[in-house]
Amino acid sequence: MSDTEFNGTALLQYERQRQISLLALRNGSVDVSELAKRFDVTTETIRRDLSDMQDKGVVRRVHGGAVSIEARHHEPKVDSRDMQNADEKRRIALEAIREVPDSGSVLIDSGSTTFRLADVFPVDRNVHVITNSLVTALALARRGVKELSVPGGGVRIDTFAMVDSQTIDAVRAMRVDVVFVSCDGLSYKRGLTTPYRAEWLLKRAMIESARKVVALVDQSKLGNDQLFGFAGLDEIDVLITDLRADDDTAEVLGKHGLDVRRV
Repeated sequence: MSDTEFNGTALLQYERQRQISLLALRNGSVDVSELAKRFDVTTETIRRDLSDMQDKGVVRRVHGGAVSIEARHHEPKVDSRDMQNADEKRRIALEAIREVPDSGSVLIDSGSTTFRLADVFPVDRNVHVITNSLVTALALARRGVKELSVPGGGVRIDTFAMVDSQTIDAVRAMRVDVVFVSCDGLSYKRGLTTPYRAEWLLKRAMIESARKVVALVDQSKLGNDQLFGFAGLDEIDVLITDLRADDDTAEVLGKHGLDVRRV
């Protein structure tokens, strides 16, 4: 649904809440101020909507907005995830390539934000790239990366990623210079999180295998605390997010020693 269908239209409460639930499902979370502007209503109206939706079990209220409850049990396919916050993810990827060494090894996690790295990755460098994402591997191969490996294991058909025990064992045997990791949520207390057990175990292995951890986290993930925590804030060296992240958030994260970059 396009933005033009939201703006300048006096929607009935039912239809507005239906559209809010779709936004929350697609993005993982919604922001009160952004919704008020989008629907041309007051923030008080949006807060009432979110409270009503929470009572119905559609969303869970968090500070400044809400997160989708259904999103905890629903993982969109990789192509649809790539359409969400696409401009922000590309800017994050462009900033992330500053952390690619001139030579050495990097590990790229599966995910729509990390997939954007394949489009801009500096293939002329003497870097061995390892990824558990088939779509990322294919994009890198087509662009002519010098050395490329996939860790093997069973493939999840919905995400085209390898996350099983064979993949985890392969990653645990590695020691890479940099890992570029994604997440489903970032808790200000627990760090990077995901609702998926298999993803949790693999991402944890990735964190432990790397000398440097670079987290690619668009603003919709900030404050979204999922079931499994796989990396504490003190384990992240660089966190790259987008310009929608506010100053308070950057300050809170920076207190943990992270190099926080908003692009």
